Amino acid sequence: MSKVLVLYYSSYGHIETMANAVAEGARSAGATVDIKRVPETAPAEVAKAAHFKLDQAAPVANIEQLADYDAIIVGTPTRFGRMPSQMASFLDQAGGLWMRGALNGKVGGAFTSTATQHGGQEMTLFSVITNLLHFGMTVVGLPYSFQGQMTLDEITGGSPYGATTIAGGQGQRQPSANELEGARHQGKLIAETANKLFAK
Repeated sequence: MSKVLVLYYSSYGHIETMANAVAEGARSAGATVDIKRVPETAPAEVAKAAHFKLDQAAPVANIEQLADYDAIIVGTPTRFGRMPSQMASFLDQAGGLWMRGALNGKVGGAFTSTATQHGGQEMTLFSVITNLLHFGMTVVGLPYSFQGQMTLDEITGGSPYGATTIAGGQGQRQPSANELEGARHQGKLIAETANKLFAK
């Protein structure tokens, strides 16, 4: 079975929660899954003053580890319609991997959160997907096989480009059951795709 990395950055825990759901979905497809986060680049005093969630269980990744996986699923919140500097800084270190084609043919995907329904979820997903395509990866989104993204019965995230959640302007809203199910669905689909490509 495939080896999957769920790589994320989370300021307040929303993406951390989504990352765990993505990992659950990938494991349900038989994949071996690691969850890792990128380093926090904000000064410690700034992060504490902004009440960042600094006690996250996932170990911090280093860029060379990306080459060890068959699939990489990247989760990040939105900053002004794109990925935040913490994730961008981490991916910017992948020049060596790109030069030697270390990620060519691997499977990739993205998931995100925004404060509001119209806060740039799809633009943020595209900002991640652009990186994955430059790395030579095969991108898997959240197709309409996950019907939950079509619901009109509740406010919900979800996009054909990747799983999403809406956090609220003060971060007061946690991922809903529907959003978490979308994350599991995407994780499972990415793992199933990697299993087919990397069957041993």
